[in-house]
Amino acid sequence: MMLRFRRTRVRLLSPQLWKTRLVFWAGAVLVGLAAVLFAVASAYANDGFRGLAERWPLLPLILSPLVLVLAAWLTQRFFPGAQGSGIPQAIAALERRDRRSRAALLSLRLAVGKILLTVLGLFGGASIGREGPTVHVGASIMYSLGRRARFPLHFLDRGLILAGSAAGIAAAFNTPLAGIVFAIEEMSRSFEERTSGTMLTAVVFAGVTAVAIQGNYHYFGSNTAELAVGSGWLAVLVCGLGGGLIGGLFSSALIHGTRRIAPWQHRRPLLVAGACGLALALIGLASGGSSYGTGYAEASQLVTGSGELDGGFPLFKLAATVVSYLSGIPGGIFAPTLATGAGFGASLAPMFDNVPGTALVILAMAGYFAGVVQTPITALVIVTEMTANQSMLLPIMATSFLAYAVSRTVCPQPIYRALATAFLAAAQDENDPPRDDDPDAPTSQHAFPRAGLPLPSTSDSSGGSGQT
Repeated sequence: MMLRFRRTRVRLLSPQLWKTRLVFWAGAVLVGLAAVLFAVASAYANDGFRGLAERWPLLPLILSPLVLVLAAWLTQRFFPGAQGSGIPQAIAALERRDRRSRAALLSLRLAVGKILLTVLGLFGGASIGREGPTVHVGASIMYSLGRRARFPLHFLDRGLILAGSAAGIAAAFNTPLAGIVFAIEEMSRSFEERTSGTMLTAVVFAGVTAVAIQGNYHYFGSNTAELAVGSGWLAVLVCGLGGGLIGGLFSSALIHGTRRIAPWQHRRPLLVAGACGLALALIGLASGGSSYGTGYAEASQLVTGSGELDGGFPLFKLAATVVSYLSGIPGGIFAPTLATGAGFGASLAPMFDNVPGTALVILAMAGYFAGVVQTPITALVIVTEMTANQSMLLPIMATSFLAYAVSRTVCPQPIYRALATAFLAAAQDENDPPRDDDPDAPTSQHAFPRAGLPLPSTSDSSGGSGQT
């Protein structure tokens, strides 16, 4: 009893422990602030491009290639490693054991570059999202502050990275449960007791900060649709099978496309970005402009039943997302994936007279998301939280797990895990041994692939090199 009392007193009075707590809490608040800033800037960039495209429909043929080339050049020149979603880099950082490799994947410099370049890509009409990059930003902030505060090594091991990733998702979507579940299901693929408290605290602080500034809201608005027992559940089967199949094919296309285009991006990164920008503009013209940007507005009106879209929207959005990702610029696939899934659901409405159209939208959104990311529990939680629809819980669950099973047969390796292997291989190929006494030492240029899955090479002025 006395021993327990002494330990409690040490925890309450230790200056080092209070320093750790204060730095950690401050980091979680910073993640929330960064997520809000990211959201506001992304909205302005997205709306700005759409306004220009509506006024001058042919302008994207010039603007999109130029902006994507500029984003690619800035990435290569000033933020090497800021390409792509950022989730694969956070996963790779979790797998690495030495501080030098982790510093090459997560840094404050990369967090800043990730925000700036994703916003720039949205101003060029790229079909990208900010939610995946916010994971990278959150993990980078928490990890970097932990190093600067000289936390004990066990804090840096996995807890801070997982906590920052969870906080990033929670703040980006205003879905605290989804942040926790995603960190467990995708980032760590296991639940470790020693990091659970860290993760929960980060989610609370980041989420409260974001809500305090933006207010409490549902990402796609509220949905009250219900699914009748019996014939209505045929929609679950269709959305689960179709979402898993198309989602798995999309993931395979992205994984193999990224690997095939890598040599071209290494030799001619700006040419690849320009060609992808032109393809993006052509897809946008063919879709009437609906394929540009995050897809948030389109998905929101489908979820709430406040509007309709052309039947070709999901295919155009899928193609635009592939092209945008292969360009090598920073940007995630979360929001475009949800929008694509919503579009597939809306296109199924004529097949099901007895199923509300908004119910189909929600089911297809969950099925396609689970098929792409292969995290069925996250799909269940994130779609339920984003739409505030508890009555669809069981149908969404069944759709997500069915889609997951189908997707695994098409694409055996989860997309983020597959993309993370390039970062792990690059870190493994480093000729110089890791030096724990110099975590900010620059990494060698040749070890990091340029195309699609790059790692940085320059020292980080904010402390450490980085990679998205």
